[in-house]
Amino acid sequence: MTKTTFENPFASLFENAPVDMSAFNDMFKNSAELGEKFSNVALAAAEKNAEIANKWTKDAITKLGGVAKAQNDPADYSKVATDFASASVEAASEHVAAFAEVAKKVQMDTVELLMAAGKDVQAEATTAVKKATTEAKAAVKKATAKAA
Repeated sequence: MTKTTFENPFASLFENAPVDMSAFNDMFKNSAELGEKFSNVALAAAEKNAEIANKWTKDAITKLGGVAKAQNDPADYSKVATDFASASVEAASEHVAAFAEVAKKVQMDTVELLMAAGKDVQAEATTAVKKATTEAKAAVKKATAKAA
C-alpha cells in the first residue's frame, strides 16, 4: 500500500523565498515605540487635566463655605452671592486657560512625534532602497556572469 502525503506548496515557496524578516520586526518595534510615546503624551495630559479639575473643585468648595455662612443683614446674602458668582467666573476663565495650555502642549508634542516619525520612516526607506539597489546589482552581475 502506498502512502500518499500532501505537501503544502506554499510552505516550500516561503522557505525558498529570500525574505528578510528584520524589516518587519523593525517596523513592528518602531510602531510600538511610537505608540508608547503617544500614550505617554496622552497620559501626561490626562494627569495634568485631572490636577486642574481637582484644584478647580477644591477652590469652588472653599468659596461655597463663605456662601453657606449665616449673615446678619439680608442684604449681605446678596453681596456674598454676587462675590461668589464673580469669583466663580474668574476661576472658570483661569482654569479653562489652564486646560487650553495642556491641549496646546499635547498638540506641540504630537507634532514633534509625527515629525520625528516621518524622519525615521524616510531614513528607513532610504536605507531599504539602497540595500535593494545593491542586491539587485549583485543579482544582475551574477545572472550576467552565468549567462556568459
